[in-house]
Amino acid sequence: MQIKDVLLAPGNGAFFYDDQEAIRSGAIQDGFIYVGAPTTPGFESIRIPACSLGVGLVLTDDAVVWGDMMNVQYSGAGGRDPLFDPNQISNLTSRVVAPRLLDVDAARFRDSCKRVLESVGHQRLPLAVEYGVSQALLRAAAHLQRKTMAEIICGEFGLQLPTCRVPIYCQSGDAREINVDKMILKDVDVLPHGLINSRQKFGAGGQTFMEFVKWVAMRARVIGHPGYHPVLHFDVYGWIGQEIGMEPQRIADFICTVADSVPGYALNIESPADFGSTQAQIENYARIVSILDHRGSSARIVVDERCNTLEDIRLFAEAKAAHLVQIKTPDVGSIADTVRAVLLCKANKVGAYVGGSCTETELSAQASVHVSVATQADMMLAKPGMGVDEAFSIVGNEQNRLLAMLNRRRNQNENVG
Repeated sequence: MQIKDVLLAPGNGAFFYDDQEAIRSGAIQDGFIYVGAPTTPGFESIRIPACSLGVGLVLTDDAVVWGDMMNVQYSGAGGRDPLFDPNQISNLTSRVVAPRLLDVDAARFRDSCKRVLESVGHQRLPLAVEYGVSQALLRAAAHLQRKTMAEIICGEFGLQLPTCRVPIYCQSGDAREINVDKMILKDVDVLPHGLINSRQKFGAGGQTFMEFVKWVAMRARVIGHPGYHPVLHFDVYGWIGQEIGMEPQRIADFICTVADSVPGYALNIESPADFGSTQAQIENYARIVSILDHRGSSARIVVDERCNTLEDIRLFAEAKAAHLVQIKTPDVGSIADTVRAVLLCKANKVGAYVGGSCTETELSAQASVHVSVATQADMMLAKPGMGVDEAFSIVGNEQNRLLAMLNRRRNQNENVG
Protein backbone atom coordinates (compact mmCIF):
# COMPACT_ATOMS: atom_id res chain seq x y z
CA MET A 1 0.00 0.00 0.00
CA GLN A 2 1.14 3.56 -0.67
CA ILE A 3 1.09 4.89 2.92
CA LYS A 4 3.92 3.51 5.03
CA ASP A 5 3.83 5.82 8.07
CA VAL A 6 1.68 8.46 9.75
CA LEU A 7 3.06 11.62 11.37
CA LEU A 8 1.35 14.01 13.77
CA ALA A 9 2.46 17.61 14.27
CA PRO A 10 0.95 20.16 16.67
CA GLY A 11 -0.01 23.44 15.03
CA ASN A 12 -1.66 26.79 15.48
CA GLY A 13 -5.00 27.86 14.14
CA ALA A 14 -4.99 31.28 12.49
CA PHE A 15 -7.31 32.96 15.02
CA PHE A 16 -8.98 32.14 18.35
CA TYR A 17 -11.69 29.88 19.72
CA ASP A 18 -14.48 32.01 21.23
CA ASP A 19 -17.30 31.17 23.65
CA GLN A 20 -20.25 32.38 21.59
CA GLU A 21 -22.80 32.01 24.37
CA ALA A 22 -20.76 34.15 26.77
CA ILE A 23 -20.30 36.84 24.11
CA ARG A 24 -23.98 36.75 23.16
CA SER A 25 -24.87 37.08 26.85
CA GLY A 26 -23.01 40.38 27.08
CA ALA A 27 -19.35 39.65 27.91
CA ILE A 28 -17.41 42.92 27.80
CA GLN A 29 -14.47 43.25 25.43
CA ASP A 30 -11.29 44.65 26.98
CA GLY A 31 -8.75 45.18 24.23
CA PHE A 32 -8.56 41.82 22.47
CA ILE A 33 -9.85 39.69 25.37
CA TYR A 34 -13.32 39.23 26.80
CA VAL A 35 -13.83 39.78 30.50
CA GLY A 36 -15.90 37.32 32.51
CA ALA A 37 -16.47 33.64 33.04
CA PRO A 38 -16.98 31.26 30.11
CA THR A 39 -20.30 29.43 29.79
CA THR A 40 -19.68 26.84 27.05
CA PRO A 41 -18.19 23.53 28.28
CA GLY A 42 -14.48 23.12 27.57
CA PHE A 43 -13.64 26.82 27.59
CA GLU A 44 -11.32 27.94 30.40
CA SER A 45 -11.71 31.55 29.26
CA ILE A 46 -14.03 33.23 26.78
CA ARG A 47 -11.30 33.61 24.13
CA ILE A 48 -8.43 31.14 23.73
CA PRO A 49 -5.83 30.70 20.96
CA ALA A 50 -6.93 28.25 18.29
CA CYS A 51 -4.82 25.14 17.87
CA SER A 52 -4.61 22.47 15.19
CA LEU A 53 -3.07 19.06 14.66
CA GLY A 54 -1.40 18.14 11.40
CA VAL A 55 -1.58 14.59 10.07
CA GLY A 56 1.16 13.64 7.62
CA LEU A 57 1.05 10.60 5.37
CA VAL A 58 4.47 9.20 4.44
CA LEU A 59 4.10 7.65 0.99
CA THR A 60 6.20 4.87 -0.50
CA ASP A 61 8.34 7.36 -2.45
CA ASP A 62 9.04 9.14 0.88
CA ALA A 63 6.93 12.15 -0.07
CA VAL A 64 4.87 13.43 2.88
CA VAL A 65 1.42 14.94 2.32
CA TRP A 66 -0.42 16.78 5.07
CA GLY A 67 -3.86 17.72 6.29
CA ASP A 68 -4.80 19.82 9.31
CA MET A 69 -7.39 19.04 11.98
CA MET A 70 -9.13 21.79 13.94
CA ASN A 71 -12.56 23.02 14.98
CA VAL A 72 -14.33 26.30 14.21
CA GLN A 73 -14.20 29.60 16.09
CA TYR A 74 -17.51 29.11 17.89
CA SER A 75 -17.00 25.50 18.90
CA GLY A 76 -19.69 23.91 21.04
CA ALA A 77 -22.38 26.33 19.78
CA GLY A 78 -25.27 25.79 17.37
CA GLY A 79 -25.03 21.99 17.47
CA ARG A 80 -21.31 21.90 16.66
CA ASP A 81 -18.58 19.60 17.98
CA PRO A 82 -17.02 20.66 21.30
CA LEU A 83 -13.80 22.61 21.71
CA PHE A 84 -10.79 21.03 19.98
CA ASP A 85 -8.64 18.99 22.38
CA PRO A 86 -5.32 18.22 20.61
CA ASN A 87 -4.29 15.57 23.14
CA GLN A 88 -7.54 13.65 22.82
CA ILE A 89 -7.50 13.97 19.02
CA SER A 90 -3.86 12.87 18.84
CA ASN A 91 -4.56 9.78 20.93
CA LEU A 92 -7.61 8.81 18.87
CA THR A 93 -5.79 9.35 15.58
CA SER A 94 -2.80 7.25 16.65
CA ARG A 95 -4.93 4.46 18.08
CA VAL A 96 -7.76 4.18 15.54
CA VAL A 97 -7.07 6.13 12.36
CA ALA A 98 -3.37 5.51 11.73
CA PRO A 99 -3.70 1.69 11.43
CA ARG A 100 -6.52 2.16 8.93
CA LEU A 101 -4.41 4.57 6.86
CA LEU A 102 -1.71 1.94 6.43
CA ASP A 103 -4.20 -0.41 4.81
CA VAL A 104 -5.86 1.58 2.00
CA ASP A 105 -5.21 2.36 -1.65
CA ALA A 106 -4.36 6.04 -1.25
CA ALA A 107 -4.72 6.68 -4.99
CA ARG A 108 -8.50 6.21 -4.62
CA PHE A 109 -9.72 9.22 -2.64
CA ARG A 110 -13.39 8.45 -2.03
CA ASP A 111 -12.78 4.81 -1.19
CA SER A 112 -9.94 5.70 1.18
CA CYS A 113 -12.10 8.25 2.99
CA LYS A 114 -14.93 5.77 3.36
CA ARG A 115 -12.68 3.09 4.86
CA VAL A 116 -10.46 5.27 7.05
CA LEU A 117 -13.26 7.46 8.42
CA GLU A 118 -15.66 4.67 9.39
CA SER A 119 -17.41 5.06 12.72
CA VAL A 120 -15.99 3.41 15.81
CA GLY A 121 -18.85 1.24 16.98
CA HIS A 122 -21.83 3.55 16.55
CA GLN A 123 -19.77 6.67 17.26
CA ARG A 124 -18.75 8.89 14.37
CA LEU A 125 -15.15 10.09 14.45
CA PRO A 126 -14.72 13.72 15.57
CA LEU A 127 -15.39 15.96 12.59
CA ALA A 128 -11.98 17.59 13.02
CA VAL A 129 -10.37 14.19 12.43
CA GLU A 130 -12.49 13.58 9.33
CA TYR A 131 -11.58 17.02 8.01
CA GLY A 132 -7.82 16.82 8.46
CA VAL A 133 -7.40 13.18 7.41
CA SER A 134 -9.52 13.67 4.28
CA GLN A 135 -7.35 16.64 3.27
CA ALA A 136 -4.27 14.45 3.56
CA LEU A 137 -5.92 11.65 1.57
CA LEU A 138 -6.92 14.09 -1.17
CA ARG A 139 -3.32 15.32 -1.40
CA ALA A 140 -2.07 11.72 -1.43
CA ALA A 141 -4.32 10.82 -4.36
CA ALA A 142 -3.23 13.94 -6.22
CA HIS A 143 0.45 13.15 -5.63
CA LEU A 144 0.15 9.51 -6.64
CA GLN A 145 -1.80 10.33 -9.80
CA ARG A 146 0.30 13.41 -10.64
CA LYS A 147 -2.80 15.60 -10.75
CA THR A 148 -4.21 18.56 -8.89
CA MET A 149 -6.61 17.97 -6.01
CA ALA A 150 -9.36 19.54 -8.13
CA GLU A 151 -8.76 17.00 -10.90
CA ILE A 152 -9.04 14.13 -8.41
CA ILE A 153 -12.41 15.51 -7.27
CA CYS A 154 -13.63 15.99 -10.84
CA GLY A 155 -12.54 12.49 -11.80
CA GLU A 156 -14.09 10.73 -8.81
CA PHE A 157 -17.36 12.70 -8.82
CA GLY A 158 -17.86 12.75 -12.61
CA LEU A 159 -17.43 16.52 -13.01
CA GLN A 160 -16.11 18.48 -15.97
CA LEU A 161 -12.79 20.28 -15.53
CA PRO A 162 -13.77 23.81 -14.44
CA THR A 163 -12.94 26.93 -16.40
CA CYS A 164 -14.36 29.69 -14.20
CA ARG A 165 -13.04 31.30 -11.02
CA VAL A 166 -15.16 31.18 -7.89
CA PRO A 167 -15.99 34.52 -6.22
CA ILE A 168 -14.07 35.11 -2.98
CA TYR A 169 -15.66 36.40 0.22
CA CYS A 170 -13.55 38.20 2.83
CA GLN A 171 -14.33 38.79 6.49
CA SER A 172 -13.39 41.90 8.41
CA GLY A 173 -13.24 40.84 12.03
CA ASP A 174 -13.55 43.74 14.45
CA ALA A 175 -11.31 46.04 12.35
CA ARG A 176 -14.30 46.86 10.20
CA GLU A 177 -13.50 50.19 8.61
CA ILE A 178 -9.84 49.51 7.82
CA ASN A 179 -10.55 46.03 6.49
CA VAL A 180 -13.50 47.19 4.39
CA ASP A 181 -11.18 49.68 2.71
CA LYS A 182 -8.63 46.92 2.09
CA MET A 183 -11.29 44.70 0.53
CA ILE A 184 -12.54 47.44 -1.76
CA LEU A 185 -9.03 48.40 -2.89
CA LYS A 186 -8.38 44.72 -3.71
CA ASP A 187 -11.67 44.31 -5.64
CA VAL A 188 -12.94 41.57 -3.33
CA ASP A 189 -16.06 39.95 -4.82
CA VAL A 190 -18.11 39.59 -1.62
CA LEU A 191 -17.66 41.63 1.58
CA PRO A 192 -17.33 42.40 4.49
CA HIS A 193 -18.82 39.85 6.99
CA GLY A 194 -18.80 42.57 9.64
CA LEU A 195 -18.77 40.34 12.75
CA ILE A 196 -22.08 41.70 14.06
CA ASN A 197 -22.00 39.45 17.12
CA SER A 198 -23.14 41.67 20.00
CA ARG A 199 -25.91 44.11 20.94
CA GLN A 200 -23.42 46.95 20.80
CA LYS A 201 -22.54 46.18 17.17
CA PHE A 202 -26.17 45.62 16.13
CA GLY A 203 -27.62 48.60 17.97
CA ALA A 204 -31.08 49.36 19.32
CA GLY A 205 -33.58 48.29 16.69
CA GLY A 206 -30.67 47.40 14.43
CA GLN A 207 -29.81 51.04 13.78
CA THR A 208 -26.04 50.64 14.22
CA PHE A 209 -26.03 47.70 11.82
CA MET A 210 -28.09 49.54 9.22
CA GLU A 211 -25.77 52.54 9.31
CA PHE A 212 -22.79 50.21 8.81
CA VAL A 213 -24.44 48.57 5.80
CA LYS A 214 -25.04 51.96 4.18
CA TRP A 215 -21.48 53.03 4.98
CA VAL A 216 -20.01 49.94 3.29
CA ALA A 217 -22.03 50.61 0.12
CA MET A 218 -21.02 54.26 0.15
CA ARG A 219 -17.37 53.39 0.66
CA ALA A 220 -17.42 50.95 -2.27
CA ARG A 221 -18.75 53.74 -4.51
CA VAL A 222 -16.27 56.34 -3.26
CA ILE A 223 -12.95 54.46 -3.23
CA GLY A 224 -13.70 51.43 -5.44
CA HIS A 225 -12.38 51.14 -8.96
CA PRO A 226 -14.75 52.14 -11.79
CA GLY A 227 -17.28 49.37 -12.31
CA TYR A 228 -16.57 47.72 -8.94
CA HIS A 229 -19.85 46.40 -7.55
CA PRO A 230 -19.42 43.81 -4.78
CA VAL A 231 -22.03 41.60 -3.16
CA LEU A 232 -22.66 42.86 0.39
CA HIS A 233 -22.65 40.00 2.90
CA PHE A 234 -23.19 40.51 6.62
CA ASP A 235 -23.13 37.89 9.38
CA VAL A 236 -25.40 39.04 12.20
CA TYR A 237 -25.06 35.99 14.47
CA GLY A 238 -28.78 35.80 15.23
CA TRP A 239 -29.07 39.41 16.36
CA ILE A 240 -32.00 40.33 14.14
CA GLY A 241 -34.06 37.75 15.99
CA GLN A 242 -32.64 38.73 19.37
CA GLU A 243 -33.30 42.44 18.91
CA ILE A 244 -36.28 42.65 16.53
CA GLY A 245 -38.11 39.51 17.67
CA MET A 246 -38.33 35.90 16.51
CA GLU A 247 -41.39 36.25 14.27
CA PRO A 248 -40.33 35.45 10.66
CA GLN A 249 -42.53 38.23 9.27
CA ARG A 250 -40.81 40.88 11.42
CA ILE A 251 -37.38 39.51 10.56
CA ALA A 252 -38.21 39.60 6.85
CA ASP A 253 -39.56 43.16 7.18
CA PHE A 254 -36.33 44.29 8.79
CA ILE A 255 -34.18 42.60 6.14
CA CYS A 256 -36.21 44.25 3.37
CA THR A 257 -35.66 47.62 5.02
CA VAL A 258 -31.92 47.00 5.08
CA ALA A 259 -31.91 45.91 1.43
CA ASP A 260 -33.91 48.99 0.43
CA SER A 261 -31.25 51.20 2.08
CA VAL A 262 -28.61 49.99 -0.42
CA PRO A 263 -30.46 49.93 -3.76
CA GLY A 264 -28.67 48.22 -6.60
CA TYR A 265 -26.66 45.91 -4.34
CA ALA A 266 -27.22 42.21 -3.77
CA LEU A 267 -27.44 41.74 -0.01
CA ASN A 268 -26.65 38.51 1.87
CA ILE A 269 -27.79 38.25 5.49
CA GLU A 270 -26.18 35.34 7.31
CA SER A 271 -27.72 33.86 10.48
CA PRO A 272 -30.58 36.34 10.97
CA ALA A 273 -31.87 34.35 13.96
CA ASP A 274 -31.20 31.20 15.96
CA PHE A 275 -34.42 29.30 16.56
CA GLY A 276 -32.77 26.78 18.88
CA SER A 277 -32.87 23.56 16.88
CA THR A 278 -32.28 22.34 13.35
CA GLN A 279 -35.97 21.63 12.72
CA ALA A 280 -37.13 25.00 14.07
CA GLN A 281 -34.41 26.71 12.05
CA ILE A 282 -35.56 24.98 8.85
CA GLU A 283 -39.24 25.83 9.35
CA ASN A 284 -38.67 29.48 10.20
CA TYR A 285 -35.92 30.16 7.68
CA ALA A 286 -38.14 28.66 4.95
CA ARG A 287 -40.85 31.16 5.92
CA ILE A 288 -38.39 34.08 5.80
CA VAL A 289 -37.09 32.96 2.40
CA SER A 290 -40.63 32.65 1.08
CA ILE A 291 -41.57 36.15 2.25
CA LEU A 292 -38.47 37.72 0.70
CA ASP A 293 -38.99 35.87 -2.58
CA HIS A 294 -42.65 36.89 -2.71
CA ARG A 295 -41.64 40.52 -2.30
CA GLY A 296 -38.92 40.30 -4.94
CA SER A 297 -36.34 41.51 -2.46
CA SER A 298 -32.65 41.67 -3.41
CA ALA A 299 -31.79 40.19 -0.01
CA ARG A 300 -30.72 36.55 0.36
CA ILE A 301 -30.74 34.49 3.53
CA VAL A 302 -27.59 32.53 4.35
CA VAL A 303 -27.75 29.69 6.87
CA ASP A 304 -24.87 28.82 9.20
CA GLU A 305 -25.91 27.87 12.73
CA ARG A 306 -27.86 24.59 13.04
CA CYS A 307 -26.72 23.58 9.54
CA ASN A 308 -23.49 21.71 10.12
CA THR A 309 -23.30 18.20 8.68
CA LEU A 310 -24.08 16.90 5.20
CA GLU A 311 -27.43 15.62 6.45
CA ASP A 312 -28.28 19.07 7.90
CA ILE A 313 -27.37 20.68 4.58
CA ARG A 314 -29.59 18.22 2.72
CA LEU A 315 -32.55 19.10 4.96
CA PHE A 316 -32.10 22.85 4.51
CA ALA A 317 -31.58 22.59 0.75
CA GLU A 318 -34.59 20.35 0.14
CA ALA A 319 -36.80 22.63 2.28
CA LYS A 320 -35.51 25.77 0.47
CA ALA A 321 -34.75 27.10 3.96
CA ALA A 322 -31.98 29.39 2.67
CA HIS A 323 -30.95 31.12 -0.52
CA LEU A 324 -27.34 30.23 0.22
CA VAL A 325 -25.94 27.51 2.49
CA GLN A 326 -22.63 28.02 4.23
CA ILE A 327 -20.87 24.68 3.95
CA LYS A 328 -18.68 25.18 7.01
CA THR A 329 -15.92 22.76 6.12
CA PRO A 330 -14.63 21.71 9.59
CA ASP A 331 -18.25 21.15 10.71
CA VAL A 332 -19.11 19.04 7.67
CA GLY A 333 -16.20 16.69 8.40
CA SER A 334 -14.74 14.75 5.49
CA ILE A 335 -13.85 17.03 2.61
CA ALA A 336 -15.56 14.48 0.36
CA ASP A 337 -18.78 15.45 2.13
CA THR A 338 -18.10 19.11 1.32
CA VAL A 339 -18.03 18.08 -2.34
CA ARG A 340 -21.31 16.21 -1.88
CA ALA A 341 -22.81 19.21 -0.07
CA VAL A 342 -22.06 21.59 -2.95
CA LEU A 343 -23.52 19.15 -5.47
CA LEU A 344 -26.58 18.61 -3.27
CA CYS A 345 -27.19 22.38 -3.06
CA LYS A 346 -26.88 22.69 -6.83
CA ALA A 347 -29.31 19.83 -7.38
CA ASN A 348 -31.85 21.68 -5.21
CA LYS A 349 -31.13 25.07 -6.86
CA VAL A 350 -29.81 26.52 -3.62
CA GLY A 351 -26.61 28.55 -3.49
CA ALA A 352 -23.48 26.79 -2.20
CA TYR A 353 -20.93 28.80 -0.25
CA VAL A 354 -17.80 26.85 0.74
CA GLY A 355 -16.99 28.51 4.01
CA GLY A 356 -15.09 27.44 7.06
CA SER A 357 -13.51 29.30 9.91
CA CYS A 358 -10.87 31.87 10.78
CA THR A 359 -9.34 29.18 13.03
CA GLU A 360 -8.20 27.08 10.07
CA THR A 361 -4.74 26.84 8.48
CA GLU A 362 -3.24 27.58 5.08
CA LEU A 363 -3.34 23.84 4.23
CA SER A 364 -7.05 23.46 4.89
CA ALA A 365 -7.73 26.71 3.04
CA GLN A 366 -5.86 25.52 -0.04
CA ALA A 367 -7.70 22.19 -0.06
CA SER A 368 -11.00 24.08 0.19
CA VAL A 369 -10.07 26.10 -2.91
CA HIS A 370 -9.72 22.90 -4.95
CA VAL A 371 -13.10 21.68 -3.74
CA SER A 372 -14.73 25.04 -4.49
CA VAL A 373 -13.29 25.32 -7.99
CA ALA A 374 -13.88 21.67 -8.89
CA THR A 375 -17.54 21.87 -7.89
CA GLN A 376 -17.97 25.48 -9.12
CA ALA A 377 -19.42 26.65 -5.81
CA ASP A 378 -21.17 30.03 -5.78
CA MET A 379 -18.52 31.55 -3.53
CA MET A 380 -15.74 30.59 -1.13
CA LEU A 381 -14.34 32.09 2.04
CA ALA A 382 -10.96 33.78 2.17
CA LYS A 383 -9.33 31.97 5.08
CA PRO A 384 -7.66 31.41 7.48
CA GLY A 385 -7.41 34.22 10.01
CA MET A 386 -9.53 37.29 10.64
CA GLY A 387 -7.47 39.65 8.52
CA VAL A 388 -7.93 40.40 4.85
CA ASP A 389 -4.49 40.43 3.27
CA GLU A 390 -3.20 36.99 4.26
CA ALA A 391 -6.43 35.05 3.69
CA PHE A 392 -7.21 36.75 0.37
CA SER A 393 -3.66 36.06 -0.77
CA ILE A 394 -3.72 32.38 0.23
CA VAL A 395 -7.09 31.59 -1.33
CA GLY A 396 -6.82 33.91 -4.32
CA ASN A 397 -3.33 32.81 -5.31
CA GLU A 398 -4.19 29.12 -4.92
CA GLN A 399 -7.21 29.59 -7.17
CA ASN A 400 -5.18 31.42 -9.83
CA ARG A 401 -2.43 28.78 -9.79
CA LEU A 402 -5.02 26.01 -10.04
CA LEU A 403 -6.84 27.60 -12.97
CA ALA A 404 -3.53 28.06 -14.80
CA MET A 405 -2.70 24.37 -14.31
CA LEU A 406 -6.17 23.25 -15.38
CA ASN A 407 -5.98 25.43 -18.47
CA ARG A 408 -2.68 23.82 -19.42
CA ARG A 409 -4.15 20.35 -18.83
CA ARG A 410 -7.13 21.22 -21.02
CA ASN A 411 -4.89 22.43 -23.83
CA GLN A 412 -2.81 19.25 -23.59
CA ASN A 413 -5.94 17.11 -23.84
CA GLU A 414 -7.18 19.07 -26.84
CA ASN A 415 -3.81 18.70 -28.61
CA VAL A 416 -3.79 14.96 -27.96
CA GLY A 417 -7.35 14.70 -29.21
